[in-house]
Amino acid sequence: MDLDALVAEHAGEWHRLRILASRRSLDADEADELVTLYQRTTTHLSIIRSRTPGSAIVIELSNLVIAARAALVRDSRFGWRPLVHFFTDTLPAELYRARRWWVVTALASLAITVAMAWYFAAHPSAVAQMSDRAEVQALVDHQFVDYYSAYQSSHFGLQVWTNNAVVTAKCIAAGVLILPVFYILFQNLFNLALIGGVMADAGHTGTMLTYLAPHGLLELTCVFIGAGVGLRIGWAWIAPGLTRTRRQAAVDEARAGIRVAVGLAFALAAAGFLESFVTPSPLPPLLRVGIGAAVWLLFLAYALGRGRAAAAASGPHDEAQAAYLVPTG
Repeated sequence: MDLDALVAEHAGEWHRLRILASRRSLDADEADELVTLYQRTTTHLSIIRSRTPGSAIVIELSNLVIAARAALVRDSRFGWRPLVHFFTDTLPAELYRARRWWVVTALASLAITVAMAWYFAAHPSAVAQMSDRAEVQALVDHQFVDYYSAYQSSHFGLQVWTNNAVVTAKCIAAGVLILPVFYILFQNLFNLALIGGVMADAGHTGTMLTYLAPHGLLELTCVFIGAGVGLRIGWAWIAPGLTRTRRQAAVDEARAGIRVAVGLAFALAAAGFLESFVTPSPLPPLLRVGIGAAVWLLFLAYALGRGRAAAAASGPHDEAQAAYLVPTG
């Protein structure tokens, strides 16, 4: 090997790599160029080291490769691009890929909740076994409505956001065991059905919906998504498919669950804002419900509309696994 000829041929590339590695920031084209030159230079270094290990150029290229590697992994400043990519592509794609799970969970949960509420409304004696008449009357007369304005709006919003985020995170985290997800859901839906039955029996269904819908549409959807994603994690290790081990399937879906949990924290913050500022506001009931419905529809468009496009753009990652990630009987 003619070392002088090799140096003469590639000295320009090495010089360019040194310049790129010394810069604090690079645009997209420069970053791609840095990666390409780094790969070439490591190859050059390997060839020279195997033929003339004592050459001074080995030390020079070794230092250059180390500097280039440091530039590739350097993250000294906060960048908006990964954060924007998470909300425009990663999160909606994950929500869309899990859609079968959380849509089915939502429909089944709502059906059960309505059935329980109807039962409590038709059988006041069942309610009387859990609450005395004075408590039920106070709930109907003022407690249900007063609940949304009993505290300062900012403090109340933070409280409900924290509570709902914890419930949703529990659903996702407990999904690997499956059964705890149903328990968490039942606890929350039972309380909702009990209040709904009591209010319906007293003829205040409209009041309940007026105060529940502005925030409840988005809030409950987030909880159902958390439950559905949690169940998806549990099902992954039961039926991992032909291409993954049980451990790998559970790890893959758990990582997706973490991404969804982070995203839902922001959606639940929006629901908390609605619950603390819109639900108890003096706005006309139809406008309050309309605001909540509009936010909810935007979220569904984001999860299903934008999610579909983002999932398609990222390739057949989960679609190829869909057959065994959904129970078929």
